[in-house]
Amino acid sequence: MATPPNKYWFPAKTYGYGWGPPSCWQGWVVVALYAAALAACAIALLPQKRTVPFVVCAVLLTLVLVFICRIKGEPPRWRWGKDRE
Repeated sequence: MATPPNKYWFPAKTYGYGWGPPSCWQGWVVVALYAAALAACAIALLPQKRTVPFVVCAVLLTLVLVFICRIKGEPPRWRWGKDRE
């Protein structure tokens, strides 16, 4: 089931592939939780001493963020600016 265009949390970038900044408060909450969880991993795992566990934590958190963007964002595709008609 596709999300209606005005209900996307993460709009597509104008140029390139992927998503731009969130367009609603739910998207900003997701980004804030991602940043807080990444900071908690950095504090708990001390990247200077435990590099591999920190990298694993960061990769897993990023995969969760990308998964949420795929579900709640515009479908990703390469964009060249304004759509040509």
